[in-house]
Amino acid sequence: MKSNVLKTSAVLLTALSVLFVGCKQDDGDPVDLCSNGVQDPGEQGVDCGGTCTNACPVNNALPSSIDQDTTLDPNVDYQLNGTMSVTAGVTLTIPAGTTITAATGTNVYIVVQQGANIVIQGTANNPVVMTSAAQTPGNWGGLVIAGNATTTEGVNATAEVGGISYGGTEDTDSSGSINYLVINYAGAQINSESQFNGLTLYAVGSGTTISNVAIMNGTDDGVEFFGGTVSATNLYLENNEDDSVDWTEGWNGTLANTYVLHTINDFSTAIEADGANGNPTISNFTAISAGTSSKIGGTALQFKKASGATINGLTLTGYDTNVELANPEQGSFDNIIIDGASADPSASYSSSSEDGSGFSWASENSGSVDILSGSQTSDRTLNAGVTYFLNGTYSVEAGAKLTIPAGTRIVAELETGESTSTYIVIQKGAEIDVQGSASNPVVMTSSTEAPGSWGGLVIAGDATTTEGVNAIAEVGQIQYGGTEDADSSGNIDYLIINYAGAQINSESQFNGLTLYAVGSGTTIDNVAILNGTDDGVEFFGGTVSASNFYLENNEDDAVDWTEGWNGTLTNAYVLHTGAFSTAVEADGANGNPTLANFTAVSTVGGTALQFKKASGATITGLSLTGYATSVELANPDQGSFANIQIDGADANPANSYLADATVDVSMFSWADGSEVETQILTGSLSSDLTLDASIAYFLSNTFSVESGATLTIPAGTTITADLTVGESTSTYIVVQQGAAIDIQGTASSPVTLTSTTQTPGSWGGLVIAGNAPTTEGVNAIAEVGQIQYGGDNAEDSSGNIDYLIINYAGAQINSESQFNGLSLYAVGSGTTIDNVAILNGTDDGVEFFGGTVSASNFYLENNEDDAVDWTEGWNGTLTNTYVVHDVAFSTAVEADGANGNPTLANFTAVSSVNGTALQFKKASGATITGLSLSGYATSVELANPDQGSFANIQIEGADADPQNAYNAAATVDISTFSWATN
Repeated sequence: MKSNVLKTSAVLLTALSVLFVGCKQDDGDPVDLCSNGVQDPGEQGVDCGGTCTNACPVNNALPSSIDQDTTLDPNVDYQLNGTMSVTAGVTLTIPAGTTITAATGTNVYIVVQQGANIVIQGTANNPVVMTSAAQTPGNWGGLVIAGNATTTEGVNATAEVGGISYGGTEDTDSSGSINYLVINYAGAQINSESQFNGLTLYAVGSGTTISNVAIMNGTDDGVEFFGGTVSATNLYLENNEDDSVDWTEGWNGTLANTYVLHTINDFSTAIEADGANGNPTISNFTAISAGTSSKIGGTALQFKKASGATINGLTLTGYDTNVELANPEQGSFDNIIIDGASADPSASYSSSSEDGSGFSWASENSGSVDILSGSQTSDRTLNAGVTYFLNGTYSVEAGAKLTIPAGTRIVAELETGESTSTYIVIQKGAEIDVQGSASNPVVMTSSTEAPGSWGGLVIAGDATTTEGVNAIAEVGQIQYGGTEDADSSGNIDYLIINYAGAQINSESQFNGLTLYAVGSGTTIDNVAILNGTDDGVEFFGGTVSASNFYLENNEDDAVDWTEGWNGTLTNAYVLHTGAFSTAVEADGANGNPTLANFTAVSTVGGTALQFKKASGATITGLSLTGYATSVELANPDQGSFANIQIDGADANPANSYLADATVDVSMFSWADGSEVETQILTGSLSSDLTLDASIAYFLSNTFSVESGATLTIPAGTTITADLTVGESTSTYIVVQQGAAIDIQGTASSPVTLTSTTQTPGSWGGLVIAGNAPTTEGVNAIAEVGQIQYGGDNAEDSSGNIDYLIINYAGAQINSESQFNGLSLYAVGSGTTIDNVAILNGTDDGVEFFGGTVSASNFYLENNEDDAVDWTEGWNGTLTNTYVVHDVAFSTAVEADGANGNPTLANFTAVSSVNGTALQFKKASGATITGLSLSGYATSVELANPDQGSFANIQIEGADADPQNAYNAAATVDISTFSWATN
């Protein structure tokens, strides 16, 4: 058989003798043989190579057929533009470092036919790479090998792709060898039933060796075995969108040391087994489904028909379903033996020794995930480049140290019912060293991102506790407590713990950080604990101190101590925006710990400090905001306020301890990248104030901007009305006569006023009182809040509003008095109001009580009384208004009282629930142009026909006509308000 080396240029000529003939052109110049368009003697091509300095064009396209033994050249970048078929009797050898780049198409693939061989000689340092030019999943058909081993399809079956013949009777047949091969972007789809894979093995025999193969980014399977007896070892399969491993037609080889990684959604399985049960063997199979920040889920192992396998060493992490029968009427879990027992769909599997670290040659993602589970008995340092999944309990045993570098992420991986067994524990005599930084904190979180979904971090020490020596913890049967108050359990710096607090029962719960008898030799600084269902941090005795703690939305207590803890907590910031128990709960014997600089903010009321039994503390620098109860004794017969010293005096429950924050929340900007400072707006503003769009503002009761003061609200600011029972009618913003508001929203960053409950009518909205005329006279008193309004300055200015969203307002005082979204009391024409959206109110969207102010570009959606209401002789203009009614309501426009003859220009209203569009009471009227009504049962009506007249209502230059539907095309484009509705 001839052998060929396929290179980029013609074979060099040797022993070449060149005769130059001296030809002359007419002008006497010699002929340039290297530009005459002829392959002259001595040239390797036309005018190139050999005696010419011009390089010959490279022809690196692979042929359609290899019909003699061929060895590729690793120095050539080969192009695969169609099918390349290695024919029977021929061997294709691909040396280490060779790259083949495929064009796009279902006809672009390499096939090794029955009786042919492929020898791939890659190494870890120089793997062979087969990829696509477009670098898009599913670009090409990958590598297909057809053999002569047995398959349930019989002899010389025809493959679903390419009409390839495969199958025979030689189970020991060899199709060659593969070592260190990367296949990328394969999986071309022919149709819904026929697809290529990365590596497709048709009846390949056991004489073939396949080791160290990485298959990535395919749209179908990574590797599929169609019958055959071939075995494979060391397979890395990343983001293959159908199945990572698939077999059918009775394959009965072995697959050893396989690592599957899914970081994209919508894959099918890690393993799909189909057809007759050849009972292949899978050993050390690890599959992980997860991104770096969230769970992907999916199904790990799926067995169809009667298929099965023997699996020894299986680890599955992150899947919604670990193992399932697709056809339970045909198959059985008894066909699937995992670690010596029938497969159990409710079981978790974590016995594989394959950790992915051996595939660094294949992908930058290989080894990027790892599993923490079981016991650590010697020192271990984690790798910040790896995402660790916590599978069950991870226990650092006495004498061992766990070091966690800056930037490391640990994700608690949860299956049903496992929340209370999933936690990290540092046992007595062990140590932890968390080496986070402000720019790269260590993060411990959960895959479900649900509060209470795991047990957090538990540290057990050897310091004293009132429970004595070698006490047993309420969780995990952990032993703690001794006589060494200076004991060290290590160091923690810049740590975030999220979603912990798993509940065992009503008496026993995990916390975010649980410290059992931890000694003063331990250092704990810069810790953020967020979104827990129990305590943020709890000290069970011990002497440890801690500093710089941020505790947000821990549903029981932010800080809890018991069993005589007597350390110090310095610089703690607590934030409650959801239901909780306390900011501090102290229980048991009084170890008199110290709190230095403790700031706590609640937007939902509640209790700040609660002391049980005889407990107490020395507290300096206390700042409490928003709590209904500042400090209380849970057991006044056992405890005493004298045990609680706050800023040098006995605690006083009548003192709200409302003071400027003693801890700046900006210290904790590192905590998760999204924390924002919160501030409370309440009481009176008597001097100019500009809010900060980066701060989350909570409105507590009434916030009144007094005469002479201006409230400036920058673009992107959000103010949330914080409600407790009965406070809806006392929670609103009012701009008093002589005051001003300047709302500086933009289309991309509007200002938003909303409520915590997100319930229509849950607060009073924005009220502005001016000095313009009203039929109620000078210094009238509003129906809400005893607000004074009205004067004789028609041009009065109360400021400016631009791009404002008001949501969930309309609180009801009684049947005659209600708040609106925007209430304008005698506001003057010097005020500018543009681009306002008012949504989901139980009363009016906007109501004008007299005044001369004009407004433009209003969007009013599902305000349950009137979208627009005026009374008391308002005579301004409303331009470009769009009203939407999808729920019960009163009217789109209600006009009442004396006729100030205001103007409506371009008013479009749409109802999906019928109702009345325009209603005029008493003598009221208006001039309306550009009216478009759609879906209303009544277009216009007089509520008091004995007092009013349709002649007062001029629509498009004529008296209003209740028989006219006014159903012209919309005069205002709803897309104008995409800034409010998206």
